Amino acid sequence: MDVTVGTFNLNNLFSRFNFRAEISAVHALDGEGRLTSSYVFDDPESVRIRTYKGKLVKGIDPEEQKVLARRIGEMDLDVLALQEVEDIDTLRFFVARYLGGAYPYLSLIEGNDPRLIDVAVVSKFPVGAVTSWQHAVHPDVPGERVFSRDLLEVEIRDPRDPDKLLLTVFNNHLKSQFVDRDTDPEEGKRLADERRARQVDAVVRIVGERTRPDGRYIVLGDMNDSPDAPTLAKLAEPTAQSSLTEALAHPQETREPKPDTPPPPASGSWTHRFKEAGQSAKYELFDQIWLSRSLAARHKSSHIDRRTRHGGDGSDHDPAWVVLDL
Repeated sequence: MDVTVGTFNLNNLFSRFNFRAEISAVHALDGEGRLTSSYVFDDPESVRIRTYKGKLVKGIDPEEQKVLARRIGEMDLDVLALQEVEDIDTLRFFVARYLGGAYPYLSLIEGNDPRLIDVAVVSKFPVGAVTSWQHAVHPDVPGERVFSRDLLEVEIRDPRDPDKLLLTVFNNHLKSQFVDRDTDPEEGKRLADERRARQVDAVVRIVGERTRPDGRYIVLGDMNDSPDAPTLAKLAEPTAQSSLTEALAHPQETREPKPDTPPPPASGSWTHRFKEAGQSAKYELFDQIWLSRSLAARHKSSHIDRRTRHGGDGSDHDPAWVVLDL
């Protein structure tokens, strides 16, 4: 049986609501149906205005949601790991309205990100245990949660026999490379790289403790760095507990990439394009899929859904997936 598993950063899939408030009483309207009083939401106990660094958090445009849904629908994957989803209700609404309920099994646990973005997994196959590692710490900084968002562990059950474990997905969204304008660029990059390296160290440790050497598991998601970057080096290092193979070295692209200067990598091994004003575009394989030894032996092909415009189709990340013979 061919099984398809992928990853997609949805680029701030926030809900259609900008705030939450409680109204204790609704006042009557006048004879022409107009309000006879006003409502003031100034009690911090009953009102939550969604802001991040002083800016209002807005819902993603419905047309952009349709674009995201089209891309997801065209891929038609069995299991899809997602990043940058606000909450489970937002995910349920998106899947029901824009994906026609194609994914009956949804997993999302609120994580650590102050921008309210979480990691999630949607699946056509039955789901077993779901584990959040948001409270994990690293021994170098024991007083701080190591994951910026979460490491979400999801068991995927075999649709032919739901009592049988098919594979386990470890969904990641590692520390961003973004450095705040108020921070020294070099110092900000150093701190971000150190945090990402600690996160990878924690991922490898947790995966090793939670799996068997011959187990079927996938470590995937938005790693915010290149597969060969020093911060991600431990993913590629085999240990007694785990051995991972990066699966997107030579993917098949759904369409030719847009012309650019410099041109994108000929291998097609990229999912993120970043261009500063006046600078050349940079292409990176931020979104990655690492396969266990058992799954690497069953790996049939890898794919990336290429965007139709430089700014991205609904997201500044391109989704990627693998086909496995299970």
